Amino acid sequence: MYKTANTLPEQIRSRSVALLNRHLAAAIDLHAQIKQAHWNVRGPTFIAIHELFDKVADIVEEYSDKIAERAGTLGGTAEGTVQIAAGRSFLEPYRLGVADGKAHIAAVTAALASFGESARNAIDESDQFGDIDTSDLFTEVSRGIDYQL
Repeated sequence: MYKTANTLPEQIRSRSVALLNRHLAAAIDLHAQIKQAHWNVRGPTFIAIHELFDKVADIVEEYSDKIAERAGTLGGTAEGTVQIAAGRSFLEPYRLGVADGKAHIAAVTAALASFGESARNAIDESDQFGDIDTSDLFTEVSRGIDYQL
């Protein structure tokens, strides 16, 4: 942990940074999965689904940025490289070779739901160990992911 003027005890900040980095990895993976769907959707509803996935990917990318910035604010390091994300993401891998719009929607929906569930669990977890600001961030993320669903 880096020196910071943040008054939360280092033990709490360390736990929050670990929780944030776990979700940062998944958020980076989620963003990549949505872009995979965005690039590969086919069929008569292509443009509508293509544009929808692009908007959802942008929102998820904003959340990954907020998660990473919170880790840094607490004196931690945001561990957000693609290599780290690939090894730590708790999301199911995206199945390649999908072209049907309905199959992409189902896959993206499942990934969003899994991430949203974990964000809801992180609300309680961070609140229980005493970091209500991180809990609040996860509330924002959870609410936004639910809206995307």
